[in-house]
Amino acid sequence: MAGLALAGSAMPAVTILNPNRAFAGVNSETLKVGLIGCGGRGSGAANQALKADPNVVLHAMGDIFKDKMDSSLENLTKVHGAKVKVDEGHKFIGFDAFKKVLDSGVDVVILATPPHFRPEHLTAAINAGKHVFCEKPVAVDAPGVRKVLDAAKLAKQKNVSLMSGFCWRYHEPKRASFGKILDGAVGDISAVYNTYDTGTLWSFPRVAGWTDAEYVLRNWTYYTWLAGDHIVEQAVHSIDMMSWAMGGKLPLSCVGTGGRQVRTDALFGNIFDHFAVTYEYENGVKGFHHSRQQANCENSYLVETIGTKGRAMVNCARNVHEIYGQNPWKYEGVQNDMYQTEHNELFASIRSGKHVNDGEFMAQSTLLAIMGRMAAYTGKRITWNEAMNSTEKLGPDTYSFDMKPPVVEVAKPGITAFS
Repeated sequence: MAGLALAGSAMPAVTILNPNRAFAGVNSETLKVGLIGCGGRGSGAANQALKADPNVVLHAMGDIFKDKMDSSLENLTKVHGAKVKVDEGHKFIGFDAFKKVLDSGVDVVILATPPHFRPEHLTAAINAGKHVFCEKPVAVDAPGVRKVLDAAKLAKQKNVSLMSGFCWRYHEPKRASFGKILDGAVGDISAVYNTYDTGTLWSFPRVAGWTDAEYVLRNWTYYTWLAGDHIVEQAVHSIDMMSWAMGGKLPLSCVGTGGRQVRTDALFGNIFDHFAVTYEYENGVKGFHHSRQQANCENSYLVETIGTKGRAMVNCARNVHEIYGQNPWKYEGVQNDMYQTEHNELFASIRSGKHVNDGEFMAQSTLLAIMGRMAAYTGKRITWNEAMNSTEKLGPDTYSFDMKPPVVEVAKPGITAFS
């Protein structure tokens, strides 16, 4: 999900607990925030964190690109002034910058690097006893998901908050709609249809002096080892809402297809430009997912839940939240800024000591998307257990701008093997 403009994020009407109240795990009254990953989404999250509590400061920043950090720091300072207290000694550049941010005295960290790095960064943050806002998706492969699940368990033991970037979970119209579904408004669910069909993404042309690794890292969305492909990096929002409608019930298996029809140039790395996946649940219940990143095509971003008593439409693009059938209903309540609500609730949980932990659902939804990618890449039926226990690990273990980035062929269904 793209980051919002810093000045454009309105503060919704939510209750924030007394900021001077003592809270677990932190001795100072001022919460110090560390930003790890200073791109658009990371900068947006830092903006919302600074709005979420009157006694919060941005204390440290880390990124592998100095220009990204400098731009983020300049924009955040323009909006928040004295709440941005990042001196030269707390600006960290490099692949180990996340460690230096964690060691800098911060209380809360925002993890917003490319998804490949998320499991390592999250594990380190929880081990360090930090409260975490963790962008979605949380991994690009099953070993990463398993690592995240372990970190989520440790967060509960350490009594720290862990909030995901699955922002629709914090949107009041969605909360009301899926609450109705889970309360039985559409009856027994037979199918959930969800889409994320959109246009093309940004890319950065190569600049003289960039190594191959720097070019790939700056264009990370086009490489499966960094992003997980767009079904994992972007369309996971719709898949997460499908899982929400299903009450978190896990599918038995899935089958899928996909490929590259339009984005065939090497500029677009090795990812697909479309997916179609059918998730198969107990008792014949189906989840139908469709996602596409192709220009000049019909866009769609919705979740439709079909049951024995009616159907529920949640249309993200058109802001429609309505139930049709035996129990007709239409949402007419507050339209909140979900990005801001995430951080308001995160900081309120820290202040109150009633810590939020999104770890399990954020890991499961990420694996649902990875599972769909596996089915589409291989052309095979993939069971949930196969996906969860997969040994396929994407990307290297060590990083430098001089490294040779992984060269991975575009997947060929029926030829690409599952591992």
